[in-house]
Amino acid sequence: MNAPSNSATPHGPADPNDALADLGGSWTWTLGIALVTLAAGIVVLVWPDETLHALAVVLGLYLLISGALRFVAAFSRDSEGSRTAMRALVAVLAILAGVLCLRHPLQTTALLSLILGAYWLVSGLLVAFLAGWGRDMPHRGLAFALAALGIVAGIVVLAYPVESAVALARLLGLWLVLLGLGEVTMAFTRRSAARRPAPSARLST
Repeated sequence: MNAPSNSATPHGPADPNDALADLGGSWTWTLGIALVTLAAGIVVLVWPDETLHALAVVLGLYLLISGALRFVAAFSRDSEGSRTAMRALVAVLAILAGVLCLRHPLQTTALLSLILGAYWLVSGLLVAFLAGWGRDMPHRGLAFALAALGIVAGIVVLAYPVESAVALARLLGLWLVLLGLGEVTMAFTRRSAARRPAPSARLST
């Protein structure tokens, strides 16, 4: 009598790793990250007169949600090995920055600027390194553009601290909207690439 096979049947449960890779690599997941960034920027711009504490809460929640979404995206199929580790590091940095914004009652704009500026600068440098190192990385041009935007945002926020919460809100809101629009472009670029037929399929037609 033949021994039972350990391989999964077509109707068996899906591999969790494959499900995570499909989810993190989908264009809709990338769009979700973009919409979170865009929504945070719009909220900050629409209500710039809120207190510094309210601004810290909005930005902290944005960083936590964005970090969680980016952590899943780090395990997409086009990300492996060191690339996965670096993408996961960017996600962890976002979560840590979010916790810092929410955990401590921020009394100065300087501290909030330091947290946001440091996160944007470091994450931008990491993304730029990934795009430059992985020549097979899809959409390298867009990745470089988003990395450059994050680096510039980090430098501006760190080098030119503002004194009022309203001025800081307008500055951060503007950068978040720009980053969100860039991420929306990335999402729809991935959507177009996913719908494009594979080279083998085009040759067979």
